[in-house]
Amino acid sequence: METKSDGRRISTHAVCTAIRDDIVSGVFPPGARLIEELLARRYGVSRVPVREALRTLASEGFVVTRRHAGACVAEPTEQEAADLLDVRALLEPLGAARAAQRRTEAHLKVLRGLVRLGQDRARGGRTGELRPLGDWFDETLAQASGSPSLAALLTQLRRKITWVYGGEQSARPVADWEACGALVDAVARRDAERARFLAAARAHRSPGEFRLRRPEPPARGSGPKRSVNTASAPS
Repeated sequence: METKSDGRRISTHAVCTAIRDDIVSGVFPPGARLIEELLARRYGVSRVPVREALRTLASEGFVVTRRHAGACVAEPTEQEAADLLDVRALLEPLGAARAAQRRTEAHLKVLRGLVRLGQDRARGGRTGELRPLGDWFDETLAQASGSPSLAALLTQLRRKITWVYGGEQSARPVADWEACGALVDAVARRDAERARFLAAARAHRSPGEFRLRRPEPPARGSGPKRSVNTASAPS
């Protein structure tokens, strides 16, 4: 934790989130070098939280450390990318079944609200607004499982899939959000087996629906300077 000149406190978590977001969005492509000094300048922090953030990202699989090259963005193989989808197909049904058993009324309220918004946006053709809603839906469903460890695994898995597959838009958004609605209904009824079945169907897609993000030549430097969002960063 460090303090900026204006008194705001910046956590390693905030720096880690900023770097991870830039990796997932493609600002730093696979294989790109992550130079501490340039990253510190980009996010307006010292090298200490950057160094700690890179260690965390290495443990998550987003960063690797190479001899004579330092930290670089990881370059997942096609097999590693395919494995992510297999793990998703195993964990998401488990999370949904647990959510059916352990969800609260607060979870249901958020999930139902997101389904209404998602269906409205999908039917109105506002597909550009669906990805953040989908991420929020998945995160809330994972939290409803009542297992912080499982929720953390699902969140990390979702980030990695978005990273390696480029986060493409669904070709059938209306059907996707109808499936989300059916899943919430099962969770509301505490029907764990039905929730597991629907989550498995939702997690399963043919390989053709996923296209790997192709690596691009590493960008020079560290990109434009970016401020770390300190307002929501935990202390």
